[in-house]
Amino acid sequence: MQAEFFSVLAGAVIVAGIARWRGWPAPLLVTAVALIASLLPFVPEVEIDGELLLALALPPLLYSAALDASFVSFRRSMPHVRRLGVGLVAVTALVVGVVAWLIMPDLTFAGALLLGAIVGPPDAVSAAAIGRRLGLPRRVMTVISGESLINDATSLTLVRVFAAIVAGATVTVWQGIGEFALAVVVGVGVGLVAGVVLHALRMRFDDPVVTGTVGLLLPFGVYAGAEQLYGSGVLAVVAMGLFVGSRAPLTSYTQRQQEKPIWRSVDFLLEAFVFAYIGLQLPTVLDAVFQSNGLRTILLAFAVFAVVLVVRPIFVFLSYRWGRGWQWLRVKRWKHAVEAFQRDPQSSRARAVRIARKKSAADDENAVASAMRKRTPEPLLSWQERAVISWAGMRGVVTLAMAAALPDITNHSMPEGHVEVLVAVAFVVTVGTLLLQGLTLPALIRRLHVSNDDEKDADARALERVRDESRKAGIEYLRSRQGQWEQAHGTEGSEMLKAFSRRLLRVERDTDREAVGAEREAALRRDVADEIAELTRGWLAVRRSVLLEEFRLGHVSEEVMRDLFDAMDAEELALDYRGAHQAE
Repeated sequence: MQAEFFSVLAGAVIVAGIARWRGWPAPLLVTAVALIASLLPFVPEVEIDGELLLALALPPLLYSAALDASFVSFRRSMPHVRRLGVGLVAVTALVVGVVAWLIMPDLTFAGALLLGAIVGPPDAVSAAAIGRRLGLPRRVMTVISGESLINDATSLTLVRVFAAIVAGATVTVWQGIGEFALAVVVGVGVGLVAGVVLHALRMRFDDPVVTGTVGLLLPFGVYAGAEQLYGSGVLAVVAMGLFVGSRAPLTSYTQRQQEKPIWRSVDFLLEAFVFAYIGLQLPTVLDAVFQSNGLRTILLAFAVFAVVLVVRPIFVFLSYRWGRGWQWLRVKRWKHAVEAFQRDPQSSRARAVRIARKKSAADDENAVASAMRKRTPEPLLSWQERAVISWAGMRGVVTLAMAAALPDITNHSMPEGHVEVLVAVAFVVTVGTLLLQGLTLPALIRRLHVSNDDEKDADARALERVRDESRKAGIEYLRSRQGQWEQAHGTEGSEMLKAFSRRLLRVERDTDREAVGAEREAALRRDVADEIAELTRGWLAVRRSVLLEEFRLGHVSEEVMRDLFDAMDAEELALDYRGAHQAE
């Protein structure tokens, strides 16, 4: 078993690596190769526990995605994300359930709804990879990625409810809603507590090896702990990832540089294995189905596949219009309340403003402005962008893992043959969406001319402005140290500081040897190596503080801030490395 598992993992990594090298969609290629391999007579059947697959694959994939997500963009796009991550999954489960029940009544209505809940949540892995490669606008990427962060929680909750009904339990609508509310509250609460603890550890214990290892293990513990408390393990992991990721700029650069390659490798490994498992299992599942309910299962699979394709665009366009109208009414009412507050702070119409701001009268103007920013409408999406979101509904890891875990989820209470039918349909829908939507989504994006050119221009302007501000702050910091260096090291030390400052600012290069003799400079550098290291760290800290302030004021996006932090982190690593060698 261990040899088989390792063979699958190694083969999946090799195929996925080739796909990345050639720029091909890795999930599709891995699935296709595994499917072909499963037809070979010498390839053994690979079996893995579905619950184990879900518990091993889901927490790290969700945590990694949440770490990279922009919390500000996620919060602004929450109306979009909430509609798709909760509403669309529920609607898809209902429509698929009705269609499946009509085609195969012996599944029972609860079993048909269970199938709908399994195929309900799209997986953003493939869509996000395509979107990044083709330059989708940030607002579109946020909706696609944000949806995938919460739709798994909705789907898993529905699966538990319908599985309990299939097993013979009596569950009312209100009980289902209560279970979902409990899952949300407990899951988010557990995740935030874990996030606070992990962030405190990262701030107080600057050892990237230890904190990185804790961060690697904690998503599994948080997921399992939240599930034990009847909460959503998915939301717990997502909440922890969003909290830790949003506060990553406050930690040391060594921790940020350490965790990125680790999580990218984990994502690559898990996704390659899961999609290889899809391809290897598909022939076995289909063979078992065709021996019993072949024709009806084929009809059911294609019907569910068609429903999944059709429901999403209808829901995306209709819910967007409804959501925009509701947002417009809310903002209009709030503006009227603000105007009433500004005219007469004691008026009854201003009560909402007074309650919401919770500030003293001296802070009226800032409080109202802050409250208005919080009520900024969700980002606008053109019909072309909504079309792309509508077609980015590929199913993936969660659908297959839940299908594989059906026997355990239902306590083996489903009639003989029904589990195989549900698993076969889930596999067909997953592979079908990956093939159809995954292969045609790039062409759709190009045909509709959906790009991020405007964002690139705006980011470039913001980047230049922030760089100027941080450069000015860095110059002021270096000037403030000039007097201390001259007093401590004399004229030669002062000249060396000036030359070193010019090199930091990249105004001049390799001119410090002209200002100070080479032998004397080398000796002086050895004497003040620690002070130079402190100087460079202080210079970068000042620039980072300026960047954080610009981000807090809303002058720069979180994505631009992270890009600049990455550049500064690389710069600090190079400076530390150079300083260490110069001190030798």
